[in-house]
Amino acid sequence: MHNLVEFIKKNFHWFLFLILEIISMVLLFRFNGYHGSVWFTSANVISGKIYEITSNVNQFFSLTDLNKQLTQRNVVLEKQVQALSHKINLLTADTTIADKEIRHALSTSRLIHARVISNSINKQDNFITLDKGAADGVQPDMGVVCGTGIVGIVYQVTQHYSIVIPVLSSHSKISCQIEGSGYFGYLTWDGKMSRYAYVDDIPRHARFHLYDKVVTSGYSSVFPQGLMVGKILHVYNSPDGLSYRLMIELSTDFGKLRDVCIIDDSTIRERLQVLRTAEDSIKVRKGNN
Repeated sequence: MHNLVEFIKKNFHWFLFLILEIISMVLLFRFNGYHGSVWFTSANVISGKIYEITSNVNQFFSLTDLNKQLTQRNVVLEKQVQALSHKINLLTADTTIADKEIRHALSTSRLIHARVISNSINKQDNFITLDKGAADGVQPDMGVVCGTGIVGIVYQVTQHYSIVIPVLSSHSKISCQIEGSGYFGYLTWDGKMSRYAYVDDIPRHARFHLYDKVVTSGYSSVFPQGLMVGKILHVYNSPDGLSYRLMIELSTDFGKLRDVCIIDDSTIRERLQVLRTAEDSIKVRKGNN
């Protein structure tokens, strides 16, 4: 306290000068219209710049949430488009059991948003790590999509993280079909360019055109029908000459992958459980024989 008092005494003239300056400035701007208007305008300009900078900073930090919302919205819109397409088909064709199952699958799925925290695109067998795991409801064999198309399939899950086998892997084999034709094959990757993959086993009698869309067929136990995969760029003959091999440009740019959605679908899980039960039953019978 003694030091503080001594400091004030030593610099008293400076404190007095500062107080008098503040009083004079207040009197000047308050009782002189011109000076007051100049001060008011300058203060508004400064505060406006501060607000602008603050707004830009807030917008920058809100980009993550915005990107999350856009990803979920894109996936939802894609599902709605597919649902509307099926309704149109119902008005122009006979109702089938398959159509009912498709509509039911689309209506029962839940989307779990996740962020990509690790990703590779230049290996023969790439993996993607997501920041969601069992605690968030993620299970192995769930499909993963982004706003532009399919990404891959959940392979392993821990409490808070999950590993995905993407389309860019030699172990990936997803059932796809040419949109509107019903002809289906299997999506594979040759380990080279990350923007291109192949659909094998397309029948020779299939009719289609370049740049036709390729979507999921719904025959797998992971993805519902109609999710975007890519578009046809080239057509080749298979090595045995019995089918076509389609080179497609993937709709998902894995080099820019940041936000994804994991498909939690009760119908797909039930179908997968039935398939596994059947496979286990066959293995038991073979073992007994």
